[in-house]
Amino acid sequence: MRGTELAWRVVLVRPRNPLNIGAAARAMANFGMKDLAVVSPYEAGWREAQSAVGAEPLLHSALATEDLAQGLGEATLVLGTTTGRRRTLDRSLISVAELADWVKRQKGHRRAALLFGSEKTGLSNEHLSFCHALIRIPTLAVQPSMNLGQAVAVCCYELARSGLIRNRGPAFAAHASSPAPAVSLEHLLARAIRLLDESGYFKPKARNAQVRKLRRFLFDLRLTNYDARVLGGVLAQLAWKIEQGSER
Repeated sequence: MRGTELAWRVVLVRPRNPLNIGAAARAMANFGMKDLAVVSPYEAGWREAQSAVGAEPLLHSALATEDLAQGLGEATLVLGTTTGRRRTLDRSLISVAELADWVKRQKGHRRAALLFGSEKTGLSNEHLSFCHALIRIPTLAVQPSMNLGQAVAVCCYELARSGLIRNRGPAFAAHASSPAPAVSLEHLLARAIRLLDESGYFKPKARNAQVRKLRRFLFDLRLTNYDARVLGGVLAQLAWKIEQGSER
């Protein structure tokens, strides 16, 4: 990896308009990004969007999934996008003008993801719990929401302008000391949730909020791949012990 370049994935969560997906793909191609994931799209046929002028291969090769963790894949740094309004945010809120400097201060990451929400509702609190920080594009209060394709273009431009996009060279090797990717952390969380369900930890009416808090806590630990393996082994042993006890 040269300097502070990262391999970026753009993740569109529940996009409603295929033309916006195509426009996002075109914006990515404009600035050297090649990795797109589409999570739970509202309409079928988005791979044929005519707005993806010159970016048809990128659109056709995009990952389609119903699971956000799978959409994030091997990313170890996740940045969501938000207008910063109508919610109490417990994540750092970064202006897009500050994005490059913020990313450069994050050490040890090689893969990152930009998370964009539905044109109608944006990212939910559940989606935001996967993020390490949130990006805000300053807009007028009377018209705070941007078109999805335009928002992708602004963020991609800022990263490209700052030399933060890696779009060539061999694949990265995963090392024990490297940050654990989001998908691995989500697998750990799923194991922990099963154990906590067994123990009666969750309050029925507050379960979703508690899970979001646990996810944020887990992401904030900045675990390495080695840490994740150790913790996974601990959780697996606890699960086995509980299962053995229940069989007696």
